[in-house]
Amino acid sequence: MAWIFLVLGGLFEVGFAICLKYSQNFSNSRWSAGFFICITVSFLLLNKAVQTIPIGTAYAVWTGIGAAGSVIAGILLFKEPSDFWRMVFLFTLVTSIIGLKIVSE
Repeated sequence: MAWIFLVLGGLFEVGFAICLKYSQNFSNSRWSAGFFICITVSFLLLNKAVQTIPIGTAYAVWTGIGAAGSVIAGILLFKEPSDFWRMVFLFTLVTSIIGLKIVSE
């Protein structure tokens, strides 16, 4: 169950990154509220996960999901570049997250 909390927390981290972009420097109140909701839920889920998963593993996976998801969201929503090397390093990041899950107890 802790891994489910951790993945969901990582997804909410992606949510707060997206809301941050759309909030236009917190001038849009709806997206700003979304940011604060997502960041709160994300940290609460991370906190729940680290009660079982080692903090180093949990934090690396949580930030990795957030980073990878934010890159993908940037490509899909904000027309950010998706060149070869960016995809290679994104793949490397995702592979590392999976590797941490595999070697964790």
